[in-house]
Amino acid sequence: MPAPVSRLGRFADLPVLLVAAVWGSSYLAAKGVTTADTVLAVLVLRFGVVLPVLVAVGWRRLRALSGAQWRGAGLLGLILAGIFLLETYGVVHTSATNAGLIISLTMVFTPLAESWARGVRLPGAFLAAAGLSVAGVALLTQGAGFTAPSGGDLLMLGAAAARTVHVLAMARMESVRGADALSLTTVQLGGAVAVFTVLVTMPGTGASPWAAAADFGAGDWAWLVYLSVFCTLFAFFVQMWAVRRTSPSRVSLLLGTEPVWAAAVGIALAGDRPGWLGLVGAVLVLVGTAWGRSVADRKRAAASEPPQATRTPRRHTSETSGTPGR
Repeated sequence: MPAPVSRLGRFADLPVLLVAAVWGSSYLAAKGVTTADTVLAVLVLRFGVVLPVLVAVGWRRLRALSGAQWRGAGLLGLILAGIFLLETYGVVHTSATNAGLIISLTMVFTPLAESWARGVRLPGAFLAAAGLSVAGVALLTQGAGFTAPSGGDLLMLGAAAARTVHVLAMARMESVRGADALSLTTVQLGGAVAVFTVLVTMPGTGASPWAAAADFGAGDWAWLVYLSVFCTLFAFFVQMWAVRRTSPSRVSLLLGTEPVWAAAVGIALAGDRPGWLGLVGAVLVLVGTAWGRSVADRKRAAASEPPQATRTPRRHTSETSGTPGR
């Protein structure tokens, strides 16, 4: 029988739920500050602000990483760069509501990919939930009538697939197992910023960070600070704080409410009007991803539970899965 959640654990729920809300609003924030010409510039500025803080806070632990851990985290950083590129270009070319709901398919894609890699069959209930989510995305992108999905919708779908690759790589790469979460995130973000910096210097890749910054108004700077401080620094440190006071699974469950917040923010603040087909699709995505996550979590818990006669206490981990600094 699971132990009841402590009062301190319940107190930890509120900041984590706030992180989910902040991440849900990050798609609107990205749309507010980014254009097709400034995607790379905004990414360099956003994470260029964050990286020195992470390095300063975790300098001693960074120095303790082995060479293999540095290389593994650097490789993960390349995948992370791809995620942010797909997400940011996608957000520019679709609505904030669509972006937040389509990216939530990661919660369905990851168990599917994991089961394929391990040669394990998923329950029929999960496959039904996955089908519900995919049908929801199909309807969501047809809010104004049946048309081809936009380029932005397809980019967000690619970002969801890239997030799945990132999660599986973190779980399966021997070189990064046991690495400190803060150090691992810092090296990954450093690798991603290096990729953005190289790309932004190439001809035809848009405005430079300095030119984009010079053209920013007060509203643009407000969105950029929000993305840097709240959607990245605040979110990461709250996760680290909360997972030590509750459990990784509980933190993950609360963060899974992100698409709900994305839809709410997009409709209430961005004026997104998905139409009745889109609304039905949004509901199907939310129900399907929540159902699929629940089925996958139950299966994972059952697989990791030792027999009653040899049951031993579970060791808590200090890391949560997911994309750092959404």
